[in-house]
Amino acid sequence: MTAASIAVMTETAMVVRFGDTIDGAIADAIHALALSLESDPFPGFVEASPGFATLAVFFDPDAVPRDRDEAPAATVQRLLEARLSGLDPAALGEPRLVEIPVAYGGAFGPDLAELAQHHGLTEDEVVALHSGGEYRVHMIGFSPGFPFLGGLTERLATPRRASPRLKIPAGTVAIGGPQTGIYPVESPGGWNLIGRTPLALFLPGEDPPCLLAAGDRIRFRPVAAEEFEALAGDAK
Repeated sequence: MTAASIAVMTETAMVVRFGDTIDGAIADAIHALALSLESDPFPGFVEASPGFATLAVFFDPDAVPRDRDEAPAATVQRLLEARLSGLDPAALGEPRLVEIPVAYGGAFGPDLAELAQHHGLTEDEVVALHSGGEYRVHMIGFSPGFPFLGGLTERLATPRRASPRLKIPAGTVAIGGPQTGIYPVESPGGWNLIGRTPLALFLPGEDPPCLLAAGDRIRFRPVAAEEFEALAGDAK
């Protein structure tokens, strides 16, 4: 298994670091440890929050059993070291695959034409490249439900825009640097907007409230404006 180091992040959190790159093996190890902790939590465990190369583990120090002279963080470190020693990312099984319908270009993706020109491609070629890959959800962050995805082809890596927009519609699919993602709620942002999905990625009244989770795989499926509107109507 990928080697890991453990350090104190705060009085109520530890960070397990598996490396410093975006890597499939690292992502598997992070996901395996998170699932292990969530399915069989140690006393005092609160939450595990995945990152690209780290897992933040939050705990309640008053609920962590320990020797009288041992700090809660030291106990949690020992528990995490023991969990890591028996971790087998190969036992994760098949990840969940989620299909995301996307209407590309036009009012749905106002930066598609400029992005295509930047790469010397047609808009159809950009759509084919973007929808032709399978992406991994490495983590959820920035805003509720926002998936940071790995797997974007280098042919579509595009610098963020010089002037961020103040309002980006919910469901907008975008590219920023070597990553692609989906804005789950209306928010500011500086990524290049290439399309939009009618799916709701964040539903605060649901359990869980986010459509996607770390470890999921997704595929983008191009749809026409008519199908977008029909799917949007079904989602209401």
